[in-house]
Amino acid sequence: MIVGVTGSNGKLGRATVARLRDEGHEVIGFDLGGAPGPGFTRVDFTDYGQTLDAFLGVTARHDGLDAIVHLAALPVNGLVPDAATFDNNMAVTFHVLFAAHRAGIRAIVTASSITAMGFPFDVAPEALPVDEAVSRANNTYGLGKVAEEAIAAQLVGWAQGTSITALRFTNVVAEDEYETFARAADPLYRRDLLGSWVDARDGAAAVSLALADAPPGFEVYNVAAETSGCATPSRELAASWFPGTPIAEDLGEFESLMSTRKIRDRLGFVAQYDWR
Repeated sequence: MIVGVTGSNGKLGRATVARLRDEGHEVIGFDLGGAPGPGFTRVDFTDYGQTLDAFLGVTARHDGLDAIVHLAALPVNGLVPDAATFDNNMAVTFHVLFAAHRAGIRAIVTASSITAMGFPFDVAPEALPVDEAVSRANNTYGLGKVAEEAIAAQLVGWAQGTSITALRFTNVVAEDEYETFARAADPLYRRDLLGSWVDARDGAAAVSLALADAPPGFEVYNVAAETSGCATPSRELAASWFPGTPIAEDLGEFESLMSTRKIRDRLGFVAQYDWR
């Protein structure tokens, strides 16, 4: 396939581009910055005209795309004022999804986030592990992700055969960032993430699986390592962090409290990298 990847110069974007190229796909990276040359075009996704033009074709780059992987965004609150985070990310995602629709691109994988399911979990979840049925935002970044999922769920029905998969990524850890797990025994480490994490290379694998299995319709999957980023067993963490919250009887000893059961069972995703 010829795949366009927005946000191709980010942590997850770089891993995704590398993974897809290794699998034999022709990949065109789109971002505000990146190495000039074949396989990359600079695009400002806040400009719908640039977005649509980039998807329809770019001289010396491509004449049309088979799929879009949308990873471009302001990645967290705090980089700009809160309303600007929401405005930027909503505009960018709508432009990408609608331009793909106009360009006839029917396979789309888009990055959602743990922030669309209750992060930072100051209010205890109703049950653990937390699955894709939960939709709750507590900051403007998360509010944008909830809204983006809702838009995607509507747009997917505007053209026959369209597939949009939203991947709710937890904190993405690059292969050179494992020193963060020196704090794994800290009882509050990663509490706001339910103890979850995912290696960027595994995140890219989830993208690849979503592209390969893209039936018509809209679907949401959590993306995290199957085991937590904490040294304490998950049932102990759950009881400490969220006293009284029901815990699945079959919860594994170190199973992530951000459920990965759906993506495992439906797409066959199993993380290959483990900080342990």
